[in-house]
Amino acid sequence: MIKPANRINKIPFSAIRRVFDEVDKLRAQGEDIISLGIGEPNFDTPENIIRAMEKAAESGATHYTANKGILPLRRAIAEYLSGYGLSYNEEEIICTVGVAEAIFMVFGAFLEPGDEVLVPDPAWVNYANVPVLSNARAVPYTLKMENDFQVEVDDLRKLITEKTKILVVLDPSNPTGAVQSRDALEKLAAFAVENDLLVISDEIYDQLIYDGGKHLSIASFPGMRERTVVLNGFSKSYAMTGWRIGYAAAPIELIPPMAKMHAYMVTNATSLSQYGALEALTGPQDSVRLMREEFEKRRNFVVSAINDMPYLRCNKPKGAFYVFFDVAETGMNGEEFVRFMIHHGVAMVPGTAFGESGKTQVRLSYAASMEALAESMKRMRAALETLGTARTDKEETGGCLC
Repeated sequence: MIKPANRINKIPFSAIRRVFDEVDKLRAQGEDIISLGIGEPNFDTPENIIRAMEKAAESGATHYTANKGILPLRRAIAEYLSGYGLSYNEEEIICTVGVAEAIFMVFGAFLEPGDEVLVPDPAWVNYANVPVLSNARAVPYTLKMENDFQVEVDDLRKLITEKTKILVVLDPSNPTGAVQSRDALEKLAAFAVENDLLVISDEIYDQLIYDGGKHLSIASFPGMRERTVVLNGFSKSYAMTGWRIGYAAAPIELIPPMAKMHAYMVTNATSLSQYGALEALTGPQDSVRLMREEFEKRRNFVVSAINDMPYLRCNKPKGAFYVFFDVAETGMNGEEFVRFMIHHGVAMVPGTAFGESGKTQVRLSYAASMEALAESMKRMRAALETLGTARTDKEETGGCLC
């Protein structure tokens, strides 16, 4: 029998997918489940982007492109990043098949067996698992709810070793929605310079910051441009998740090994997606503003509703489209709470899908319609109101509440 590589056995299937599988099974049985688990806007891609892709296809743009991507798109990305005080030329941009490919590309280009990567806990699952495929090790650094999930450099100092090579930053964050303060980023930048670390800065939610806030890239701080790979894309801000188009920006010295990895993995990002992305950056931006305004309304509604429920605690995130709330007072851990709520018609993702620190936390995506969110909050409140009886039953049976 042919056996898989040992390194594959070291990484789990995504816990997010396990939740979706259970939801699909219950829906097939006729259950009415509202899913607030997936991290994708419920909006469709703006019409002008679709038309630009169609025009490109009709004009014959259906062939291979340059490995790094079409020149107009790379120039547009460089111009876009200049708005954050970042200076790149077109040769310092690689267009990728989403940020997911970019993560493989960077880790594959720079990690040696035994290297260590400092990864936020909680964080999007790829960052902790992909290094394992290079026989490297992800070392989690905990982000605490009571500190609004800000990075604390004193915690990082306890984890640094001679094997530490890469520091990962998600800003804004999936799953917490936290936006790092200027002070936190300044200290983080100084730490990276002091320890000569390569920094991966995932900025995919850069345009989804609320309360009048503006995105600040760690690459803009002194000493950081030369050691930072900025990852971004079009999935979240332009509702283009299915187009699978993102990019990496880095100083020219870091580009050749990444470009080599990229070429062998995918040759080039899909040609038509690149033309859609070009229109996204250079065309009207009204859709981004409208989506951001709508997400902010939804965030306000969900945070208020959750904090008005018994047993639950929720911070007010400043970015992305997630809340990461605590369920400890229910007597359940995050996984038990998710199963409990699925059977009351609402699907979310347990915090442990994003790291061990999230044992009593749950991620909810408010990138759903306001109608779906309102009904979900109604179902959650009704379910929580049953917990007095359920707790008594649990004490008598020794079981969980799910």
